[in-house]
Amino acid sequence: MSAPTLSPPTAKEPGHFPRRGDGPRPSGGSFALRLRRNLTAHGFLIGAVLCFSVFSWYPMVREFLLAFQKTEAGRTSWAGLDNFATVAADPAFWQAWRNTLLFTALALLLGFAVPFVVAVVLNEFRHARGYLRLLVYLPVMLPPVASVLLFKYLYDPGYGLLNELLGTFGLPAQQWLQDPDTAMLSVVVASTWMNMGGATLIYLAALQGIPGELYEAAELDGAGLLRKIWHVTVPQTRLILSLLLLMQVIATMQVFVEPFLLTGGAGPEGSTTTVVHLIYQYAFNFNDYGAAAALGLLLLVLLAGVSAAYVKLSRAEDE
Repeated sequence: MSAPTLSPPTAKEPGHFPRRGDGPRPSGGSFALRLRRNLTAHGFLIGAVLCFSVFSWYPMVREFLLAFQKTEAGRTSWAGLDNFATVAADPAFWQAWRNTLLFTALALLLGFAVPFVVAVVLNEFRHARGYLRLLVYLPVMLPPVASVLLFKYLYDPGYGLLNELLGTFGLPAQQWLQDPDTAMLSVVVASTWMNMGGATLIYLAALQGIPGELYEAAELDGAGLLRKIWHVTVPQTRLILSLLLLMQVIATMQVFVEPFLLTGGAGPEGSTTTVVHLIYQYAFNFNDYGAAAALGLLLLVLLAGVSAAYVKLSRAEDE
C-alpha cells in the first residue's frame, strides 16, 4: 500500500508557469474594471465637450440667433434680415471690407513670403541655430501690447526711430500712422514682425525634412540657388505652404489688435477700419448687438467659403 502524498491530484507538466487568469476569477470583476475604465475615459471626454460647448459652440449659436433678432427696451424680437440691411447700408461697411482685403493682400505679400525666406536662410546656417531660432521667435513671445508700443515709438512723427534714420540721410520725416497712404502699410509691417516667428519655425522644420540627395541631384544638373528653391524646396513643402496660406488668410481677415492699438481702430480717414473693428463698434459703441452679430456671420460665411475652396482644391490635387 503506497504512502499518502501531499502533492495535488493533477501534477503540473515541467515548464508550466501560472498564467494571468489562472485560478478563480472574482464574479463581476472584469465588468467592474471595464466600467471604471469607460467611466474615466468618458469623464475626460465629457469635460472636453463641455468646454467646447460653453466657450466655442454656444457663442456661435448665440451669434447666429442674435443676427436675426432685435433687442429694444429689454425685449427681444425677431427682425429677419433687418440687421443685414442695416450693416449693408452703413457707408463704413464697404470701406471696412476694402481695408480688410487690402490688409490681407499686403500681409500675404510680407507675412507669407518673409517667413519662408527667413527659414531658407536659417536652414543654411550650421552654427548658432538655436540662438537664431530664439531670436526669430522672440517677437511671438512678447505681449502684443508691448510690441505695439514699440512700433508706436518707431512710428512717432516727432522722435520716432524711423524718422531719425530718414533724417540722417537728409530725407523728410513721414507721418507713418497719421497719413492715410501709409497707415495700413505701417500696420502690416508691425503685424508681420509680431507674428512671423511661428510660421518661420514651421517652415524651418519642413525644410529640414527634405532629403539632401535632392539638392545634390539638382546641383549635378547645374541648378543654381533660385532653381533649387523653385524645383526642390517649394514642391517638397507644398503641403505646409498651402496650409499656412489658408491659416494666414483666416487670421488676417480677422485682424483687430494691431489697427486698434496703433491707430485707434479707424485710423486717418477710416483707412485702417477693418471688419472686426466695425463689429466692435456696433457691439460696444452703438450697443447694436444684432448688427454686430450679422456682420460677424457674414465674415464667418466668407471664411467658411475660403476653407471649403481650399479643401476642394486640395482633394483635386491629390486625385
